[in-house]
Amino acid sequence: METSPLLIVDGANVVGSRPNGWWRDRAGAAARLRDALVPLAERGVPPELLPPVEVVLVVEGAARDVPGVPGVRVVSAPGSGDDTMVDLVASAPDRRRVVVTADRELRARVGALGAEVYGPRWLRPDPTG
Repeated sequence: METSPLLIVDGANVVGSRPNGWWRDRAGAAARLRDALVPLAERGVPPELLPPVEVVLVVEGAARDVPGVPGVRVVSAPGSGDDTMVDLVASAPDRRRVVVTADRELRARVGALGAEVYGPRWLRPDPTG
């Protein structure tokens, strides 16, 4: 059984939380977020989330083809990114699950399954550039 925490990041929501021109290159914005998440696998997000951490970035739409890299597994949502994140939380009931999103409905759905939820600003320093 896996014992490290599972950090699931709502890629579209986190990227979209900052008006920095991300909409001109959605795949590029998702790739930059992915790269900014790499160090979290080893260092966590102190003090709330201590390492090692399994980091999962959920992407959808125009960012669907962004590949994973060592330290960050990228999951391409076949439909709704929210449904994919709920499925990831539900599939790991014996692990600490942390979801990063500002989406209220998603926060309620994963919270009902026992996941902790934090907003995009929790990922310090700001990974959206």
